[in-house]
Amino acid sequence: MATIPRPKGKAKIKPPKKHGPSVSIDETWAKLRTNMVEIQNHRAGNLSYEENHRYAYNLVLMKAGELLYKGTCDLITSNLEKLARQDIEPAFPSGTGDPIQRSQEGEVLLKAVRKVWDDHTSSLSKLSDVLKYMDRVYTKSAGVPEIWDQGLLLFIRHIIRPPIQDHLTTAVLTQILTERNGFTVNRSAVKGCVDVLLQLRESHDTPDMYKRTLEPPILRESESFYKAEGQHLLDTCDAPEYLRRVEERLYAEESRTNHYLSSLTYIPLRKILEDHLLTAHLTTILSMPNSGLDAMIDADKRDDLSRLYKLFLMVPAGLPTLRRALRDSVIRRGKELAVVNTATGGDAEPDDEPEDVKGKGKAKASAGSQTLQLALKWVQDVLNLKDKIDALWREAFRGDRDIENGVNEAFETFINSHEKSPEFISLFIDDNLKKGLKGKTDEEVDAVLDKTITVFRYLTDKDVFERYYKAHLAKRLLLGRSVSDDAERGMLAKLKVECGYQFTQKLEGMFHDMRLSSDTMEAYRDFLAKTTPPDVDISVIVMTSTFWPMSYSAASCNLPEELLQAARSFESFYLSRHSGRRLTWQPTLGSADVKVRFKARTHELNVSTFALTILLLFEDVGDGEFLTYEEIKSATAIPEVELQRNLQSLACAKYKVLKKHPPGRDVNLTDSFSFNSDFSAPLQKIKISTIASRVETTDERKETRDRVDEDRKHQMEACIVRIMKDRKHMAHNDLVNEVTRQLATRFQPNPLMIKKRIEGLIEREYLERCEDRRSYNYLA
Repeated sequence: MATIPRPKGKAKIKPPKKHGPSVSIDETWAKLRTNMVEIQNHRAGNLSYEENHRYAYNLVLMKAGELLYKGTCDLITSNLEKLARQDIEPAFPSGTGDPIQRSQEGEVLLKAVRKVWDDHTSSLSKLSDVLKYMDRVYTKSAGVPEIWDQGLLLFIRHIIRPPIQDHLTTAVLTQILTERNGFTVNRSAVKGCVDVLLQLRESHDTPDMYKRTLEPPILRESESFYKAEGQHLLDTCDAPEYLRRVEERLYAEESRTNHYLSSLTYIPLRKILEDHLLTAHLTTILSMPNSGLDAMIDADKRDDLSRLYKLFLMVPAGLPTLRRALRDSVIRRGKELAVVNTATGGDAEPDDEPEDVKGKGKAKASAGSQTLQLALKWVQDVLNLKDKIDALWREAFRGDRDIENGVNEAFETFINSHEKSPEFISLFIDDNLKKGLKGKTDEEVDAVLDKTITVFRYLTDKDVFERYYKAHLAKRLLLGRSVSDDAERGMLAKLKVECGYQFTQKLEGMFHDMRLSSDTMEAYRDFLAKTTPPDVDISVIVMTSTFWPMSYSAASCNLPEELLQAARSFESFYLSRHSGRRLTWQPTLGSADVKVRFKARTHELNVSTFALTILLLFEDVGDGEFLTYEEIKSATAIPEVELQRNLQSLACAKYKVLKKHPPGRDVNLTDSFSFNSDFSAPLQKIKISTIASRVETTDERKETRDRVDEDRKHQMEACIVRIMKDRKHMAHNDLVNEVTRQLATRFQPNPLMIKKRIEGLIEREYLERCEDRRSYNYLA
């Protein structure tokens, strides 16, 4: 049943008050029929609507409503058949010729159909005005449609029928295809016919004729077209151009449906485009050589990446596929960054500034320096990569949280796959806090620290980082290397926010010791002012053994008597203030200022405590006399590794205050040494740095890992006992999950290791296994 409202015509005409018919039914119908034909032929200018209305009214009164209704339908049918023969059938396309010709022929047909529609609805509107009384009285009692609606149904049956319907559909499809191929078409011609079909339906329960007859072939042809189009674009375009073409197709189809197709068609039509231009080729687009995702990231093509994100977001599989591809790209980039592969045992560099060495010694020292620079470069490259990806995430990917999660997973994956990352990150922070922050404002300092915390956040082995950071921080504090105390404390505050108070407790203890040591030295100097001071002026830092790295308690030596007197003086003072404490002297990180007289001049040398001990041995050695390596070792009791490092610094580096016999850059057990009285340098004060390793050797790294593993065992056991003491009873899986959750801020515990620790606690009767063998009880 037609739903289009009848156009407004003339005003309603009231029926005459007199009801008696004055002529016969046949005569009345003949007059009305003749006038109806005139109306259909558009010659109604001289007709009286009141007269025609009276004829129809009288026929209804004379019980001839059926005659009037059927006769009118026959007239409408006859007129439609005539219009089809005269206007539509001659406009049928030939189906031959080039696409442009076929499009033009189709346009003629579309205009012809629209012309017939306008002709039909114009006459039908006038007939409806004439037959108002019949519609009001007869059609309701007879149960038939009003004449306007019946006229639309007759249009469907006699115009929207084969072969007209087939030619009409072909003409519309030809116009669409022609426009898709880049040619201009008469959109208004297509829109005219589409509007006709949208207004026609056979009943209230059925779709309109557009939905029934035109939309299905449009969608079928579109699917075939875009399936081929997708493959064609892949073969001829790079990724950015492919995405631009897809975007243009989407805009074009949206415009097409809004201008001359039904806007409701855009939904299934867009689904076709998404399926055949996007979903089917997601991975192919991203992996296109020299133009895919990696190439766009390399070239920083943010507009193209933004288009990529927008289009991929349209399809369900798009965002997960993009997220996965970006994650894999970041992981690959992370693994390709500069990685230290040359670090071996013996890599070393000066503890403060590289010495200007030559020959074989220079090669060895610069190998250590290169190792450190590669370590620092790795972290800086990671930060640069993070900045680059973050910028793309904000601008091209619109801050999408799923993309962000994928990027974070990628950084976490490749950073933790690098076994030296905790050490390198700590070295990077150490380098910045020692010299990298000079001349920077507070805001710039904070920005650098924030960036390093960003990388630190990805570490799963935060306890390994803590061990390295503690060692590096200790050196900065003890040797006075920190550029800014505020920056040190700022970094500590950031670590506390990330990992909690337990993580930074010992680090804060080191700062506390430095503060107490400063106060202690002030009190000691006040004490010396009232007594006879020792010959050597010393400055002491008292370290609480539980706060500072354990390695600092490993090395000792036979200090000269002058140093021992000063040490005993301070020790007596300190123990008088603190009962129950024991002091152990650690010369490993100590330094000394000493005046040394050479032939040319006297120089003030700043050397390590071990180097001072070695130099003082040569006070009683005459010119031209030697001390062998073994004699020095026996007299000083310095551990061999430290002894070689310090002898190399004194005799093989830039400032050779000792002579090595035979000459060379390496210290051997058979070497001997003499005082270089001919030494001369332009500077009065000279700092002789000790050759020291800042990047761990393989053996040192293994020792660090062993200590970390041992610490983890204790932490897991403590965590298990703490949880079971609170819960009393827990299933095995629940206990493992809770231990993993609580320790995640420090490291990622292995479930097998947790199980071993549980077994150990059961053996020591902290826990007992329940009868079900899958849960535990806490034993008080």
